[in-house]
Amino acid sequence: MIGISKLYCGGVEPSDILRYGAQSDRLPSHLLQFSSDKRPVVVWNATRRCNLKCVHCYSSSQNRRYSDELSTEEGKALIADLAAFGSPVLLFSGGEPLMREDLPELVRFAVESGMRAVISTNGTLITKKRAAVFAKTGLSYMGISLDGVGEIHDRFRGVPGAFDAAVKGIRNCREAGIKVGVRFTITGENSGEIPAIFDFIEQKNIPRACFYHLVYSGRGSALMNSDLPHDRTREVVDLIMDRTRNLFDRGLPKEILTVDNHADGPYLYLRLLREDPGRAAEVLTLLKMNEGNSSGRGIGCVSWDGEVHADQFWREISFGNVRKRPFSKIWTDTSNELMAKLKDKKRYVTGRCAECRWLDVCGGNFRTRAEAATGDIWAPDPACYLTDDEIRGAI
Repeated sequence: MIGISKLYCGGVEPSDILRYGAQSDRLPSHLLQFSSDKRPVVVWNATRRCNLKCVHCYSSSQNRRYSDELSTEEGKALIADLAAFGSPVLLFSGGEPLMREDLPELVRFAVESGMRAVISTNGTLITKKRAAVFAKTGLSYMGISLDGVGEIHDRFRGVPGAFDAAVKGIRNCREAGIKVGVRFTITGENSGEIPAIFDFIEQKNIPRACFYHLVYSGRGSALMNSDLPHDRTREVVDLIMDRTRNLFDRGLPKEILTVDNHADGPYLYLRLLREDPGRAAEVLTLLKMNEGNSSGRGIGCVSWDGEVHADQFWREISFGNVRKRPFSKIWTDTSNELMAKLKDKKRYVTGRCAECRWLDVCGGNFRTRAEAATGDIWAPDPACYLTDDEIRGAI
């Protein structure tokens, strides 16, 4: 996760993190990625069921009941363990999490247990009544996915009217006082919609937008061969920085992030080095605090059936099941060779990753994409768009 507004537009200084001791239990939510202890933010795919048919769905969800999902009581036991373990944030995802009738109860329990609760949703099921219920739970944030504006979103989501329903959900959240933001997955087919998304969040006064690079998982694996070429990815990241800067310059700051490609960190730094060397030095310090990809360390996933994964995309490898052992025990059990290596994966990456000068900044990027593309967990991430000169030169 690379905070474009925080880093490129000067929203965060290294001293902001050090003031809190860089510990996740002390840091406000917008600084958590810079924590030194990297207590895991956990994605709980609380259900696999979904009312849409998204072409890039990493969980390959369908609109049917799945028999193996954690019950309410099992979910509360998971939450209690995560809170005692010190996980700062629980992100409820799916499938479509709002298809769980007990979701408000689970969110409230997480908040009462001392965690920050976040929901990732397609937004189509957020009625005024539901928004009012969630507003009373202590929910920190509702992230609503859009793949474009209008028809292209409906095409990605596989259901006509999905865009209009999501926009209504955004409006209902805002009217209920819930902080809401847009989540956009960048693919070869919809990258041209990024300017429209910036226009949309400005027009609707939405405070946050996250731009996710495509990860080859679930139905999203079928999009691997049509993912953006590296030169187009660079253009897209430049565009996101340009549009974010434009908002700040006009007195309309938004929280803008890119997610799931940690090459964005070095790329942003190298651009700042040309434009503002003083700020670039501060950003390099922040990027090293961030540490890049943290799958298996600073982020983890619990699936609908209780299986524990290194992140929400890497589903073919499980480290255990919370029905048999608590997440905290599974997460700290380094007798599992892969779990042990993920705690310090920079030692095991190969190829251009191993010789890259940005390894402390990027963390080796996404092992999920490397395995999907090559079959080798430790191979270079094919979505890294840095040139050979950029990875080998002196910092």
